[in-house]
Amino acid sequence: MSALAQPLAADLVQSVDWLAIAPPTLTAAVGLAVLVADLFVPEARKPLLGWISVAGLAAAALLLLPLLGHDRSTFCLAGATRACSYTADRFTLVVQFLVLGGALLTALLSVTTLKDGDRRYPQGEFWFLLLSSAAGAALLPASRDLATLVVALEVASLPAFALVGIRHGDKKSSEAALKFFLSSVTATAVSLMGISFVYATTGSLYLTQVADRIQHVDGQLHTLAQTGVVLTLVGFAFKTAAVPFHFWVPDTYVGAPLPIAAYLSVVGKAVGFSGLILVTVVAFPSYADVWGPALAALAALTMTVGNAAALRQRATRAYSAVRLLAWSSVGQAGYLLVPIAAAGYSADARKAVGSTVAYALMYAAVNLGAFAVAAAVARTERLNRISDYRGLYARNPLTALLLAFFLLCLAGLPPGVIGLFAKVTVFSAAVDAGLGWLAVVMAVNVVIALYYYLQWAALLFRTPEGEPARHRLPAPLTAALALTGTLGVVLSGAPQLVLRFATSGLF
Repeated sequence: MSALAQPLAADLVQSVDWLAIAPPTLTAAVGLAVLVADLFVPEARKPLLGWISVAGLAAAALLLLPLLGHDRSTFCLAGATRACSYTADRFTLVVQFLVLGGALLTALLSVTTLKDGDRRYPQGEFWFLLLSSAAGAALLPASRDLATLVVALEVASLPAFALVGIRHGDKKSSEAALKFFLSSVTATAVSLMGISFVYATTGSLYLTQVADRIQHVDGQLHTLAQTGVVLTLVGFAFKTAAVPFHFWVPDTYVGAPLPIAAYLSVVGKAVGFSGLILVTVVAFPSYADVWGPALAALAALTMTVGNAAALRQRATRAYSAVRLLAWSSVGQAGYLLVPIAAAGYSADARKAVGSTVAYALMYAAVNLGAFAVAAAVARTERLNRISDYRGLYARNPLTALLLAFFLLCLAGLPPGVIGLFAKVTVFSAAVDAGLGWLAVVMAVNVVIALYYYLQWAALLFRTPEGEPARHRLPAPLTAALALTGTLGVVLSGAPQLVLRFATSGLF
C-alpha cells in the first residue's frame, strides 16, 4: 500500500522558483502594503500612496531583467510527466513587460487624476485595486494550466470592475461598471463551462497535457471536446472586445476615470489576447481547423465594426474623443486577432502569434500616449469633445505634436514608422498563412481609419476659437507624456527592436 502511495506523493511535490514569480508577487505585496498603510496615513499625505505604487510597479518591471534569456518553470509536478503551472519564457516576459509598463503609466496618470478629483476617489482602495489587477494581469501570460489561467483572469478583471465605478456620486461611472461587470461575468461563465468540458474529456488542466490528450479523445466524447474548445474561445472573445462581444466598451471607457480607460484599452487587451494565444496555440493546436476560421471571421468583423463606428463619431458630442478612442481600440483588436487566426493555418503557429505580440507592444505605447493627452485636455475641458482639441497647438504646442504623432502611429503613417511596421508585420502574417481575403479586409479598414485619425490630427493645428489659454501640466502627467513620446520616437527610429524582441523565440 505504501509502495503504491509513494509515486503519487512524489507527483504532488511542488517546486517553487521565487525569482520566476517575483514580478507579480511583488506587485501584489505592494498592493497589500498600500491598503494597510492607508489606515494610518493622514489625509494630507495620501498622495504618498500613489508614489509608493509607482515605485512598486517600476521595481516589479525591473525584476524581469534577471529572467531574460532563461526559460524558468515552477509549481511543477515531479515524475515522468513534467507539467508546470507557471512558466517564465520569452512570451511571458514580453507580455509581463507590457502589463507592468502599462500599469506604471496608468499609475502616473492616476496620481494627477486623484489629486484633481477633490476627494471623489478613495485613494487607498484605488491603488490597491490597480495593483491587484496588475498582479493578476502579470500572472496570466505565465499560466500554463487552465485553473491558474482562470484565476489570473479573474484577479485581473474583478478589481477593474470596481475601478470603473470608483468615482463617488457619478451615475455614469456606476452604469459603466455594471455593464462591464455583467458582460465579464457572462464571459467567465461561458469560459468555465468550456473548460469543464475540456477537463471532462482529457482528465487534465495542464495546457501541454490537454494538447496531447485532446487529440485522442474517445469518439463518443469528440462532440463534447469540440464544444469545450468553442465555449472557451467565446469566453476569451468577450475579454478581447471582439465583435459581437464588444458592446460594453464605449460606455465603460466613457464612464471610467480616464487613466482606467487607458488601462483597460492596453492592459485589459493584453490579458485577453495572451489568454487567447495560450488556449489556441498551446492547448488546442489540434483544433486549429475550428478556431482558425472562427478567429479570422471575428477579426474581419471586429476591425470593420470598430472603424465604422469610430468614423461616425460627431466632434461636438460630449466625450466624443474618448468614444473615438474606444471604438478605435475595438478596430485595433481586429488587427491583433489577425496573426492568431493566421496561426491556425500556419505550419509554425508560435511564430505567427509573435506578430500579435509585436503589434500589442506598439499599440500599448502610442494608445497610452493618446489617453495621456486626453487626460491633459480633460483638466480644462470636462466634456472631452473632439472639437475641444481645435487649436491645441496654439495652447500647448508640445502636447499637440505628441497627440498628432500618436494618431499617425495608430494610422500607420510616417513619421509614426513603428505603427507602419507593426501593420506590415500583421499583414504579412495573413498573407503567409494564405488568408488573402483577410489581408484585403485589413487594407480597406486601414484606409477607413486614416480618415478619422487624420481628421482629428488636422483639427489640432486649426485656428482656435477665442483667445488660447495656456495651462501648466502636473509633473506626473508630463512624465507619462514624455515616456510614451520617447518610446514612440525611439521605436519609430529603430522598429526592428520591438519586432525582434517580440517575434523571436516565443514559447
